Amino acid sequence: MKLYKAVLTEHFSPFGIHLLFSCMGMFYCLLLLTFLQNSRGVLSDSTYLIGLGSYDITGPAADVNMMGYANPDQIASGVHFRLKARSFIVAERDGNRVAFVNLDACMASQLVMIKVIERLKSRYGNLYTEQNVAISGIHTHAGPGGYLQYVVYIVTSLGFVRQSFDVLVDGIEKSIIHAHNNLRPGSILINTGELDAGINRSPSAYLNNPASERSRYQYNVDRQMTLLKFVDDKWGPVGSFNWFSTHGTSMSRTNSLISGDNKGAAARFMEDWAKQKGFNTQSGDDHVAASGTYKNQQVLLRRVSNIIPTEHENSDRLMQIASSFKASGGMQLMDPMSIYQRVRTGSQSAFVSAFCQTNCGDVSPNVLGTFCTDTGLPCDFNHSTCNGKNELCYGRGPGYPDEFESTRIIGEMQFNKAAELFNTAAEQVNGKVEFHHAYIDFSHIVVNASSRGGGQPILHTCPAAMGFAFAAGTTDGPGAFDFKQGDNEGNPFWKLVGSLVKAPSKQQVDCQKPKPILLDTGETKLPYDWAPSILPIQIIRVGQVVILCVPGEFTTMAGRRLRDAVKEVLTGGGHGKFDSNVHIVIAGLTNTYSQYVTTFEEYQIQRYEGASTLYGPHTLSAYIQEFRKLASALLTGESIPPGPPPPDLLNKQIGLLPPVVVDATPAGVNFGDVSGDVPVNSTFKRGDTVAATFWSACPRNDLMTDGTFALVELLDATKKWVPAFDDDDLCLRFKWSRPSKLSPQSHATLEWRVPQSASPGVYRLTHFGASKSLFGSISHFTGSSSGFVVV
Repeated sequence: MKLYKAVLTEHFSPFGIHLLFSCMGMFYCLLLLTFLQNSRGVLSDSTYLIGLGSYDITGPAADVNMMGYANPDQIASGVHFRLKARSFIVAERDGNRVAFVNLDACMASQLVMIKVIERLKSRYGNLYTEQNVAISGIHTHAGPGGYLQYVVYIVTSLGFVRQSFDVLVDGIEKSIIHAHNNLRPGSILINTGELDAGINRSPSAYLNNPASERSRYQYNVDRQMTLLKFVDDKWGPVGSFNWFSTHGTSMSRTNSLISGDNKGAAARFMEDWAKQKGFNTQSGDDHVAASGTYKNQQVLLRRVSNIIPTEHENSDRLMQIASSFKASGGMQLMDPMSIYQRVRTGSQSAFVSAFCQTNCGDVSPNVLGTFCTDTGLPCDFNHSTCNGKNELCYGRGPGYPDEFESTRIIGEMQFNKAAELFNTAAEQVNGKVEFHHAYIDFSHIVVNASSRGGGQPILHTCPAAMGFAFAAGTTDGPGAFDFKQGDNEGNPFWKLVGSLVKAPSKQQVDCQKPKPILLDTGETKLPYDWAPSILPIQIIRVGQVVILCVPGEFTTMAGRRLRDAVKEVLTGGGHGKFDSNVHIVIAGLTNTYSQYVTTFEEYQIQRYEGASTLYGPHTLSAYIQEFRKLASALLTGESIPPGPPPPDLLNKQIGLLPPVVVDATPAGVNFGDVSGDVPVNSTFKRGDTVAATFWSACPRNDLMTDGTFALVELLDATKKWVPAFDDDDLCLRFKWSRPSKLSPQSHATLEWRVPQSASPGVYRLTHFGASKSLFGSISHFTGSSSGFVVV
């Protein structure tokens, strides 16, 4: 500074120097003031606090029937990739807040909802209640069942499965806790776009809608994806949630591996992509040692997409190194800390991306169409049968005949569109955070003539009942026997069988027409309720985004009518709260489950969706009427009567699934020993499949929540094994089996399809498990294959 002043003295008079420094001082003051104003401007733009979180909800990977297809033979026996609960919370700085949870599960459960809210109230008081918390399922048909409270939804799982239920309640609570703890100033952007990733699986029913209505739409499915982008003021993008219609049925009714199907896969792809982009890197999850051997090594990110490179060695040298690593043999994990550090710890992703379900009722991801398995010809258009048999008619996914490939393709299509919308999102979400919720008894809602234009007779809904076409299934998962879709007559034999459970009254038969009643579920109460009567409906508002939370699967046109009705209320009242730019999305399968909702016209055709519309032909009209009330309350601020609470049937649940009695191995064999090793001196290329089989124990002994049953490890440059892939990666499959149904012995097979991202090097496969002794104690074990080379 002295030198600077000396130079100035040579060229300026003292007065000039004083004037110059005064001007410079004023300049810096103005600069500082501008900076502070801009800083305040950044904060003032963030009208919300935002927080996101996730947690593992994979559940029992063995012995439990999967929820979705109602196929008693579809029993879980391994993991395709893990399931997650993903949550976002949006809060006004000094006002309302909402929490939305997306589950990699078939649907939400009323009982799960009740118990989650009880836990949240005990932790946070009335901060989170059934009013402002929504829990929605993606509708994968490859997750464990037995967690709903109504009889008809847990019959094939041999009743209530406590493990399935507990892991959901725990995981949802923890994901909300994570989101709550992450609440920080931030902003939300919204974007929409079109995606072709589904076809209408009941086109004959869709065609029964008025031609004038159908002419308003280009397609017979909804192709719009709506995406919310969450941006933390400090850390930048922290996540995204989107809604798009396509069923979680890329995985077939014969699949036995737990999977998030196409939406779960899309979420994996999006979160991996975000990690590669470096979004929200302030809080990554860590790889931790399986048996304590990695405690002192450098911490790695949980999901490895670019594996740590090894030394640049030729294949002969790699083979020499690999051959020195023989199968480890099974080892018990004695250190309690090693049990909890056996795998990568912490499931909360730094970046959380959820692919939510909306009005998917008649939308299939099997986009190649439906074909007969005996002739290869297209199925019958009206009934989806082949020579009169529904069992032979199946939809084909884009990866046919490989359902894993179909899952990947449909998932990747959703991810690509979501990434595009994320990158180009520009519309800021601004406005109030509001919510309205009501419990409604859907077994007898009077639909007023005023809500239907007047001049028509009074209509009402009915107690729940399932039609004959319900038993026919869909082209995603056909039923059995001689049922078929489009049946509005039924047959005497199956009517007699249904009447043995509960014969419907004449009033019920007339109310449900033209549906022929197979099961009168709404009026069957033994040993407890077979189907729900009281349903929750809910509106969540974040600025110009309005989410309609519905407890079922709306068909394409039913969803359009509901959205249009709500938009008409919000934009037609002249209250100035909403303009034509309001974004209305339907969150399907939310808060509980009550099957399908079709239009009145689709109901007449009695395809699967119509037969599964529980409350009769005017179900949709009832939903529209009740949601209009919620929408009006958003405008006026009036309170909505809470309605009758649903029953808590936890203490009435009956579970017939036998427990694990004992695990065993042959004499001289340890748990974790290799029974089928990788080939000696083997080398694999990208795209090849590597497999090893281990003596194992039932996965129900420890669900490995937030952990893994399977690991691919890479030998790094310091000759230490580091985790590379686990059973949360689509390329690594964990398969579990018994030699016979009642055998105490079992095997675990790890199959790794070497991905293109795998670095050349030496690898091995490692299995983790837990065995149960005859006295009930649980012991954890591990074992590793021999080393092999990837070039």
